[in-house]
Amino acid sequence: MIRRVTGFRPAAVCALAAAAVLTLGGLSPARAQAAPPVGGDFLWGVSSSGFQSEGSAPDSNWSRYAASGRVPDPYLNSVDFYHRYREDIGLAADLGAKVYRISVEWARVQPRPGEWDEAGFEFYDSVIGAIRAAGMRPMITLDHWVYPGWEADRGGWGNPGIVDDWLANARAVVNRYAGDDPLWVTFNEPTLGPPVFVAQGNLPPEQAGIALDRQVTAHRAIYDYIHSRQPGAMVTSNVSYTPGYESLAAAPFENRIADKLDYVGIDYYYGSLPSPIDALTKNTPWANPLQPEGIYYALRHYARQFPGRPLYIVENGMPTQNGQQRDDGWWRGDNLRDTVYWLQRAKADGMNVMGFNYWSITDNYEWGSYTPRFGLYTVNVKTDPSLTRHPTDGVPAYRDIIADGGVSDDYRPTRPPTPCSIVDPPFSCIDPVR
Repeated sequence: MIRRVTGFRPAAVCALAAAAVLTLGGLSPARAQAAPPVGGDFLWGVSSSGFQSEGSAPDSNWSRYAASGRVPDPYLNSVDFYHRYREDIGLAADLGAKVYRISVEWARVQPRPGEWDEAGFEFYDSVIGAIRAAGMRPMITLDHWVYPGWEADRGGWGNPGIVDDWLANARAVVNRYAGDDPLWVTFNEPTLGPPVFVAQGNLPPEQAGIALDRQVTAHRAIYDYIHSRQPGAMVTSNVSYTPGYESLAAAPFENRIADKLDYVGIDYYYGSLPSPIDALTKNTPWANPLQPEGIYYALRHYARQFPGRPLYIVENGMPTQNGQQRDDGWWRGDNLRDTVYWLQRAKADGMNVMGFNYWSITDNYEWGSYTPRFGLYTVNVKTDPSLTRHPTDGVPAYRDIIADGGVSDDYRPTRPPTPCSIVDPPFSCIDPVR
């Protein structure tokens, strides 16, 4: 999660929308406000990632960057999921969650070229076994922006051989866990990965496009391999919806893997965003404006792009600054309920929404800082050696949502929709939600 667009003028977007109305005509009448619950087959889940939460970090591009002095906080031991995974999985099960997303860290299971670490795999055996024992389905991410230190020494995604290296590890992971019937995510937010690697100094700027090309090749290859090992597998690469320039930023990747997506994994957070490099260096996501109804527009965008394909919100959440109330007055529970309302509206309007994961089950290392807090359970990493998980107001809110299949029919959002949103323009202005 790195997120705002600079230089965007809402007035210009609205002018574009007005022109589009003249040429396209209205798309649909104003929708009713009913948002019925989503039903028993819907997949409610929670998300996490290996490096951000595990602690005991092996040598990787990110452990090196965290130790470089170029980030606000050293890594410490994050929230120590490595030793406390049963506790966190238990917290998710207590919510009633059906899906628990993790990443299998390449650096942990392949610490040296051509050599897999059985102890590393045994850790993930235990984690995935605990997820299944708790009645949840694992969602496994193969790449969450982290690669081994030895691969960094070879040039990372600037190395022409990285696709073969990456696939060798990914196949080993698939061989190990295909029998657990996970949902699969190949690359986390792939269009943001290369800018992050550039900001780290691990990728020359002129090679960012080449790195993305290599990720396309890797995704296409591992998609076929997963299906050879797990008939009926569900595979995606989760895309980060970027308000204002989604088509420009993401389409070059998405369109090239469109035939290798069983569902569309979507990360949606904000109504506008900074550039990825600014977000990485400043890392103040609590200052980004929230717009719960934007999840409706983001889902509608992908429903147009991938007609009929299942849509899954792989990440959505709300950041705070050290757990304090946000300046805009949002509380986690209200933001979650409002977001789920608009998710239900999308499903009621015919969008094929199959699941929703909250990011994240606990606070974690937000790519260089412990100040941003996204967790349903907050953890004071820098001041509390016990790393106690403290519930936020999001916990009872999400527990009720899961138990009831969503918010009630008569629920109405706490905030009105933003007029002429820059999430999915011009359609958000031509055909706005009400």
